[in-house]
Amino acid sequence: MKPIRLPANQPPARFYQGGERIAEFRGEGKAQPNTPEDWVGSTTSVRNCAPEGMTRLPDGRLLEDAVNSDPELWLGPEHVARYGSDSMLLVKLLDAGQRLPVHAHPDGDFAASFVSAAHGKAEAWYILSPGTVYLSFTKDLSAEELFSFTKTQDISTLLSLMHEISVEPGDCVFVPHGVMHSIGAGIFLAEVQEPEDLSILLEWEGFDLDGVKDGHLGLGFDVALTAVETTGRSKSEIEGLIRRGVVDENALTEEASPYFRLDKVDTRQDFLAGFAILIALGDSVKLHLGDQEPLEVPSGSTLLVPHAAGDFTVAGSALIARPPLP
Repeated sequence: MKPIRLPANQPPARFYQGGERIAEFRGEGKAQPNTPEDWVGSTTSVRNCAPEGMTRLPDGRLLEDAVNSDPELWLGPEHVARYGSDSMLLVKLLDAGQRLPVHAHPDGDFAASFVSAAHGKAEAWYILSPGTVYLSFTKDLSAEELFSFTKTQDISTLLSLMHEISVEPGDCVFVPHGVMHSIGAGIFLAEVQEPEDLSILLEWEGFDLDGVKDGHLGLGFDVALTAVETTGRSKSEIEGLIRRGVVDENALTEEASPYFRLDKVDTRQDFLAGFAILIALGDSVKLHLGDQEPLEVPSGSTLLVPHAAGDFTVAGSALIARPPLP
């Protein structure tokens, strides 16, 4: 089975601006307004809007249906023995046309207990253009303080209590469950995450959002905010979530390993057979499969590599996203 080149898959009318950098990266001309996310190799839908967000294969099938029909072909027997037909992965390209609202994502226990979801939503960002991100709090906050900032939309104070971090291309930031965060305007990144669309939104003014209604996963903020980490982290703890200037190696901190894998290739790297998403960053990326002629992967392309394609080698500048080890 051969790798599959995936076109852009951008859910329309998202609540924040962006999409131009995705179009530029892919070489596809003018972007539609408010299409800041490209869901790559997705078996996940936009929350309560299936099949929006889900990848459709060239033969017309949803990727989720194809995987469910023959999970070992797509995911491999070891993965299926551990996780069933769950791909355990969602990859996105994200263009922050404006600073994203301050928000956090729940862990698996909270998600299972309160919204019947199969996963939490840990995530990691591989930075492709420079800018500023906000991550965690600089001091402990009470739930009452956090709710007050949310209720009054005092976001300037909330941001002042968060770590403001400068990031450069090649940096990779892991965002654990519950950690409050915001991606600054102008940042373009590749994101790996658990395959859910679950956000607890503390900010909505200036966005196409009804935060009072939709910011708390339908649970009310008194419940939803129990999933948010209110303990402050030190500057060194925040830097411990970041790998700077990743070259030819695993891009993620060890804390991310139970949730997903992400490798940055600059020269050449071998990979064992398994479900993978390749994002070509350079102009001369080649994918080698067995004794076949290498496959040229143009810059800005995204490929789905199924387990049945076998072991493979990537040469050139690329990202390889994979599920966690079984």
